[in-house]
Order: sequence, then structure tokens, then C-alpha cells
Amino acid sequence: MRRLDAATEAVLRYRRPEPWCWELVVKAVCDDMHSTWDADHALLQAGPAVSAYADQIAASLKRMFGVFARGSGHQIETLTLTLAGMGDLRALSGLRSLAQGGPLPYGFRRPRILAALPASELLPVVLPDLRREPADYHASTAVLELLAGWGPDAAPALPEVVRHLDTPYAYDALRVLGGIGAPAVAAADRLAAFATGRDPHSGRHHPRRAAWAHWRVTGDPTLALDVCGVAVRSGTGAHGLPFLADLGPLAAAHADTVRALMESPGAWTRVAAAHAYWRITGDAEPAVPVLLAEVDPDWAGRPAMPVREAVHRLGEIGAPAATAVPRLVRILAQEERLSHPYERERILVDAAYVRTLTEALERIAPGAAASVPAPLSKELVPVSAPSAGPGFLRRWLR
Repeated sequence: MRRLDAATEAVLRYRRPEPWCWELVVKAVCDDMHSTWDADHALLQAGPAVSAYADQIAASLKRMFGVFARGSGHQIETLTLTLAGMGDLRALSGLRSLAQGGPLPYGFRRPRILAALPASELLPVVLPDLRREPADYHASTAVLELLAGWGPDAAPALPEVVRHLDTPYAYDALRVLGGIGAPAVAAADRLAAFATGRDPHSGRHHPRRAAWAHWRVTGDPTLALDVCGVAVRSGTGAHGLPFLADLGPLAAAHADTVRALMESPGAWTRVAAAHAYWRITGDAEPAVPVLLAEVDPDWAGRPAMPVREAVHRLGEIGAPAATAVPRLVRILAQEERLSHPYERERILVDAAYVRTLTEALERIAPGAAASVPAPLSKELVPVSAPSAGPGFLRRWLR
């Protein structure tokens, strides 16, 4: 158990743990008698990091469905989500089993794990959760988050998504409809009603998202430019800036207002304004310094700061953001994961940040991510012994 605890701490704390650490965690979870809560939650977040053990994990899951074998819901959930995070279709049998008698156990970050599976394969499994009456909070928000990430591939779920305009989850449904685009044009009048506040279910957060969705499904930007432009001019800039950014040069009339918001006291507003200004004008020169100023190498992962968002936007700008390369390389080379998230989501959040850094570097300077140096030492020190020097873990396990 002491070896498993050390291995679990290593995979939770470090981006590049020694291979035996993941091997031990996989073995313990597949042999449930020797697993722990921390090991289970580390593995279901692992994604591609444990792809070498996919057959072993799938075989363990299959045994749980055998004639004489009985797997607990927790066991099935852990192994199923581990396979799902790799995009392995063998996760579908576990998902179908978990869905019997109620919604899938979505919980913390589950949509991000499931998103690795192909939309065409996953949709039939999750769609029943969107049809439940009354709408279930966890199921509705999680499935709508998945659908929003699929864009036009979510079109087969249109009837269920439109139904959610009459629920407390209308904002999420608006996001999905905008992502689907033209195939959702039958909902245009309803979107216009949300955008103008005429719909009885429209609240103060709905008009900008609804106006953006109306443009995406109809191709007519008039309503979106009006509603989002008013928001930006009124001082609530961050609420309209992402939509103006999506409109790009169509929002040229708002360029000066957007540029002024790059000096806002709010970091999120500054980042959103810099991105929107670049998208509207194509001029990266004033935007890059604003974005780069928010890329803190010591960021611990707290969502109050738009660090990952700024990295993502620098990557979208590409080569004109070349001044960001040294800082992004430095951050990517760090060995320890982001420290802020709890254990049950730490790997997921850090892996998303690493992916954003890598993609940004590749778009700015192709090949730069591959040049990131490996850590100086592969000897991992347990969190419980921070003062120990390199090599302590190996001695401790003898």
C-alpha cells in the first residue's frame, strides 16, 4: 500500500511521472481489492497517459460483466471513464450499464472525460438523459456541455435542445444551438425572442448569447451586432466581447470601443478585448502585449485569472505572437502540475493547460513544443516528504 500511495501522489503531482507509477496505479485499480480512493480518481482522469494499459483496463471491465463476476457501480464507473478519457470505444458498454435506471454519474469534470469519445457513438448513450422529465440538473448541464463542444455534430439532438429553452438550462441550450448553426434555423424566432427579452424564459444573461446564436443559425449579424454592441458600450464589456470577436470584421464599427477596453481594470475584460480587437481588425500588435502580460509562469490554476485563456488567444494569433515563445516554453517545461485544483480534477485541469500551451507553441513557432527540455531528474519525491532530496522515493520504497 505504501508503494501505491507514493505512486498515486507522483501521478497527481507531476506531469512526467516515471512509467512504473502509472503501471502500479492501473494494476491496483484493476485489482479492486488493492485500490484506494485517490488511485481510482487519479486513473479516471489519466486519459492518454495510460493508453498503453488500455487492453488491461478493458479486460478488467469485461470481467465485471461476466456470468459469475459482479462489479460495483464504482468499479465500473472508474474503469469506464478511464477508457472514455482515451477515446476507447470499449467504454460504451460500461456507459450503457451505468445508464440503466437513471442518469449517468456525470459529477466533477465528467463531460470533459467523455468528450474524448466520438460524438456519433456517444450521442445515443447520453441523449436519454436529455429527455428526462423533469429535466435533471446534472444530466442536463453535462450533456449540453458535451453537445456544445460537438458543434454541428450535435444536430441530431435538436428537438431535445430546443425543449431545454423552457428549462432553467436555457443558456446552455442557446450555446448548443449557436454551435449547431444553420441546421437549427427553425429555432431562429425563438432565439430572437430571447435576444430581445420578449421570451418569458429570457433572463439578464440570455440576450447576448441568444443574439450570437441567432446570427450563427441565420447568417444575419444585425441582431448580434446590436445586442452585443450595446453591452460593450454600456461598460459590461466582457459580456459582449467574445461574441463580437466571433463576428470578426463584421463588428468593425465597434473596434475603437473594444480597443479602449484593453485598458480595463479587469483582467478577463482585457484579455477578451485584446482577442476581440485582433479578430475584428487583424492587427495583433496592440493585442499581443496585453495577452502576454496575463501569462503568469507562477499561476497555480485558480480560475479567477485568465492565464489559460490568454495562452489560447496567443496561439490563435500565431506567428505575430513570437515574443510569447520563451515564456510558454518555460511554463511547459515545469515538472509539477498546477497546484490549485483538488485531486479529483487536478490531472484533468493540468492536462488541459499543457494541451493549450503545446497547441499555442505549435501555432506560433512550429517545433517549439518539441524542443521543451526534459526535467533534470526523474526521481520523484512524495508530497509527504517535501524536504527530501532526489532519490528519496527510491530509497523509501526499498
